[in-house]
Amino acid sequence: MQCITRIRGYYYISGVLTKQGGDPSCSKCKAFVNTTQASREGLKDFERMQNDELQGMPAEIQRIFTDAKTALAGIVLPDNAVGQKKAGNCKLPEGVCFVKSAGALLQNLSGTR
Repeated sequence: MQCITRIRGYYYISGVLTKQGGDPSCSKCKAFVNTTQASREGLKDFERMQNDELQGMPAEIQRIFTDAKTALAGIVLPDNAVGQKKAGNCKLPEGVCFVKSAGALLQNLSGTR
């Protein structure tokens, strides 16, 4: 069950990061770069450690896992990203970040928080 939950978490964050990669502020932010890199690394580690269990998952779970891997790999990260809040470009309220919130949810599901 934990394995399926984590797969769903990676699927969720891959969608959030893919969409935020098109956002004019988030796509240039250091938080976007850090969260994308952490998600990619976490997914690779998860796949390596859970490979046997992944092979026995239902087809629909294997599909969303593959979709998440493909989506995360396809995200283009900016060079020299800058924190958009600190630069004064992000107008979200203090303490609110779409990307960091999604990353925190994944960490919570992964038990790394």
